[in-house]
Amino acid sequence: MIKEIHHGKTLLALLISGRFSKPGITFFTEGSLSQQLAFMQHPVGKTIVPHVHNTVQREVSSTQEVLMLRKGRLRVDFYGDDQNYLESHVMEAGDLILLIQGGHGFEALEEIEMFEVKQGPYAGDSDKTRFEPVSPQDIKIIE
Repeated sequence: MIKEIHHGKTLLALLISGRFSKPGITFFTEGSLSQQLAFMQHPVGKTIVPHVHNTVQREVSSTQEVLMLRKGRLRVDFYGDDQNYLESHVMEAGDLILLIQGGHGFEALEEIEMFEVKQGPYAGDSDKTRFEPVSPQDIKIIE
């Protein structure tokens, strides 16, 4: 239901199954990450106290992004910071992934619809370094 994807001791991503369910609030991330990811399940009548978020200075040095696959199947290819291919995982409709570190690429295995959430503002071409993808014959899908 929750898959941690590592390269050595480096956490590359958290892949959460669309079937994940647990009462209350479940945080998947440590407080040190620049994106916080949680799941909430509450019964009818549960109230969340109204609130505003205070202005807090934060320093973000790298972009982390969340993808929520609404429709289809998507292969996610993982790369180390050195741009060398590591492995691939397949997302199903309803799955969510937090991309934390390293490189990544994608191939739609079926027609997809997905949401993306990441820190902004987008810095255009200076926001990312593009590189050649893994060769199809070298793809290793991890279940």
